[in-house]
Amino acid sequence: MLASRLPDDVLGRIEKCGVIAVLVVDEVSDAVPLARALVEGGIDVMELTLRTPVAIDALKAIRDEVPDMLAGIGTILTPEQAHQATAAGAAFGVSPGINPRVVRAAQQVGLPFAPGIATPTDLEAALELGCVHVKFFPAESLGGLAYLKSMAAPYVHLGVRFVPLGGLSLANMADYLRDPLILAVGGSWLAPRTEIRTGDFARIRARAAEARRQVETLRRR
Repeated sequence: MLASRLPDDVLGRIEKCGVIAVLVVDEVSDAVPLARALVEGGIDVMELTLRTPVAIDALKAIRDEVPDMLAGIGTILTPEQAHQATAAGAAFGVSPGINPRVVRAAQQVGLPFAPGIATPTDLEAALELGCVHVKFFPAESLGGLAYLKSMAAPYVHLGVRFVPLGGLSLANMADYLRDPLILAVGGSWLAPRTEIRTGDFARIRARAAEARRQVETLRRR
């Protein structure tokens, strides 16, 4: 069976960054200034979601012009999208749920992949497919870190790590990052869609810098 473990270099980048910027981009022209603002603020890992038709082109632009950004593709819902993400040079792929066909397609094309899980059943399905790095979604609605720790307890010895997303913010991300179960947190709040549309990259840069400050403070302890 092929595994979907993140390669050590990608895993290290994500863990060091601590926060993955989860983004909805409507115009390709916004992609490069957005990526630069995040990198300047200290966040160098992003997930471009396939919720708009320009996501793949945005990824290509970022790879060409912002090489310091580790850019993946999220909201991968079909095997075809896994192939498209790989062809565009995505560093990793993410899905909101666990679809065996999508995971297998990612494995076949060599795309490091983190499926979304919400229950022990989901997690066992992910582990059966060789995935030990998974998205926990929607984190806060499901019960937050307390629920995650209870759910994960029987599987911790297998090396599973989580990226929670959904309801996280600057106000609560530290609670998650203190726990060794957490690889990084996902942050759609880092760069809201409305701010990307209006080009408010200074605000995005400032928010990224605050997130970076929190991560570094936690890691020094």
